[in-house]
Amino acid sequence: MTHWKGVFPAVTTKLSHDGSVDIGATQASINRLIDNGVSGIIVLPMLGENASLQPHEREAVVRAARDVVAGRVPLLSGLAEISTANAIEAARKYQDFGAEGLMVFPSLGYKTDPRETAEWYKAIAGASDLPIMIYNNPIAYGVDVTPAILKVLADCPTIVAVKEETGDVRRVTDMFIELGSRFDIFCGVDDQIVESMALGATGWVSGMTNAWPKECVRIFNLCAGGNFAKAREIYRIMTPSFHLDTHVKLVQYIKMAEHLVYGAPEWTRAPRLPLVGEERARVTAVIETAIERLKQQD
Repeated sequence: MTHWKGVFPAVTTKLSHDGSVDIGATQASINRLIDNGVSGIIVLPMLGENASLQPHEREAVVRAARDVVAGRVPLLSGLAEISTANAIEAARKYQDFGAEGLMVFPSLGYKTDPRETAEWYKAIAGASDLPIMIYNNPIAYGVDVTPAILKVLADCPTIVAVKEETGDVRRVTDMFIELGSRFDIFCGVDDQIVESMALGATGWVSGMTNAWPKECVRIFNLCAGGNFAKAREIYRIMTPSFHLDTHVKLVQYIKMAEHLVYGAPEWTRAPRLPLVGEERARVTAVIETAIERLKQQD
């Protein structure tokens, strides 16, 4: 069975000012992430504006990521569909495009009940031999893949990990109590990584790692090594920026952080619009404060 661990950034899809996909900038950002020590790459997550892209654009992103990753770390693709049939087809296509794993959203068009949720994931797990990370984000999608549902899915060998994004750090312990080490548990929100690792999480699907890969990898490695005191020092500097990962505008906020930290394009696809006015000033101030304080750490 596949086991994933470490920092897996949820990669933003870089766009030009006109909204077209900027493959070159996307590849450059992925290469920067790997050079700074991440353990895996996830393209087409929510942060990658998956649902806003056309099928041919998603294919281009996965193929381009495959080319630049070149086997250095595992490459996962987000899978976000409405119907089971489309999800099964997408799973097979992403494998053909070069993905080595899938981070699977619940159905985007319908809030499934527990029985339907289990059947959704079973169907996708049977569609290919790619290992799967369940994307559990009930705050955004209204579907909670609870420990009880995970117990139903425990006999699906290709389902190997859970991105835990309920916002309640107690869920990490609840999963261990109910399921032991059956699934790799990834923290799915940036502002709970230290807490989650203290409870036993061994992976992190991170948004702000797009901007600060070296620093996020360092936080993770310090926690993994048991040096929580040093990890907290960096974490407290970065937590105001990490809070931006939990906002409805996390795509714009994290792209703004990338823009300010290393000059990546900030553009998003409508209906998401660029930040303006007081909001832009406030978010910029949070990010620039972190930039300055991290320089002092160096």
